[in-house]
Amino acid sequence: MSVIAHSAPTVTRRHTRHPVPDEVTETELVVTGQLPAELDGCLVRIGPDPIRPSPREHSLVGDGAVHGVRLGHGTALWYRNRWIRTDRVARDRGELPLPGPRHGLSDNANANVIQHAGRTLALGEAGVLPIELDAELESVARLDFDATLPHGFTAHAEADPVTGELFAVAYYHELPYVEHLVVGVDGRVRRSTRIEVAGTPLMHSVALTDRHTVLFDLPVAFDPHLAGAGSRFPYAWTDGRPARLGLLPRSASDADVRWFEVDPCYVFHPVNAYEAGDHCVIDVIRHERVFDRDRQAPGESAPTLWRWTADLIGGSVSAEQIDDIPQEFPRMDERRKTMPYRFAYTVAMQGGDSGVLGGSALLRHDLDRRDVAVHDFGPACVAGEAVFVPSGPFGAEDDGWLLTYVYDARDDRSRLVVLDAADFTGPPVAVVHLPVRVPSGFHTTWIAN
Repeated sequence: MSVIAHSAPTVTRRHTRHPVPDEVTETELVVTGQLPAELDGCLVRIGPDPIRPSPREHSLVGDGAVHGVRLGHGTALWYRNRWIRTDRVARDRGELPLPGPRHGLSDNANANVIQHAGRTLALGEAGVLPIELDAELESVARLDFDATLPHGFTAHAEADPVTGELFAVAYYHELPYVEHLVVGVDGRVRRSTRIEVAGTPLMHSVALTDRHTVLFDLPVAFDPHLAGAGSRFPYAWTDGRPARLGLLPRSASDADVRWFEVDPCYVFHPVNAYEAGDHCVIDVIRHERVFDRDRQAPGESAPTLWRWTADLIGGSVSAEQIDDIPQEFPRMDERRKTMPYRFAYTVAMQGGDSGVLGGSALLRHDLDRRDVAVHDFGPACVAGEAVFVPSGPFGAEDDGWLLTYVYDARDDRSRLVVLDAADFTGPPVAVVHLPVRVPSGFHTTWIAN
């Protein structure tokens, strides 16, 4: 195993996760620097923001809320934050429930936001149906893709950059299998494949190559004892449960999944996957363990960047740790998904009140040179997931900008920070100063106009 060692950036524990109590709309935003005119869209952050906080609440189940800044014509047009209108939120606010179908025990779409088939969708774990958002981040309706979705959906679907199709694995504790789903560019499920698994594993994500969907069947699964005790997210580490990667040909059936054993671990987020000759390369953020000693939060081990290489002829997997800084929330140039790529961007993690949700620095991994650059915002700051936005459709892999929300404890406010990807360690190109704090959350998404 090859390891590149670095000193972890200095960070300071900050209270970034306590709820933001009010919905805010602000159209008079101060901008430092110059926003690129090419940035025409909305940067959206989603995460848990409980309306009625509980000191014992699981870190993944707070009421979903979105925060967004709309950019265009070199200006910041507005900032908005809105709770996702789940049944629980609608009842609390005395509003009518959202229209649309229901599935499962929860509708808490608090984990991710994507854009597909002309719709902006908030997604959640464990069979939650997508909730459509409008251009001003208001909740519109629950969706089941025009009644083509067999059951629930997933928190982390992946889009093929060439075909535009959406790939996902949905899991739900009442089903003795998981469902591999392909959503066409028309927004309808065109293929659903049952994948037999033991119990109900927590499959947060998938990865894509140009020929396969990569499945992560790892030792975190539904725990009926936790469910019986009232846990709103009853998934836990299961000793003895196998850890394996599955390669499912895109047009094949359950019987065609090829499984590869790996050492026990957990993966929330792959970076990318691609095939090179007789090998499949899968880059991931690997946790040694989650939801074991601490059933309420996934921060008990330091997640780091690893590469698995599956030998498609011999059936073995080699594992290599690429970097040892604790990090999460990997992003890349989405145009290079399923293909060999050079740059990956992650958040250097801190412990304490931010858990595994933020840190003071962003990392840029140059996977060709095997080095890492650090952009540290300072000990009073906490950055979230960064999104790469290319300057145009045909630009180089680092020809564009990184956008992220950064909380600054010195004034208890957040900023939208724009970095030049080619000058990663240099000063920001622009900073949009927000009137409130954006809590540490989950995923950040650029919704192009």
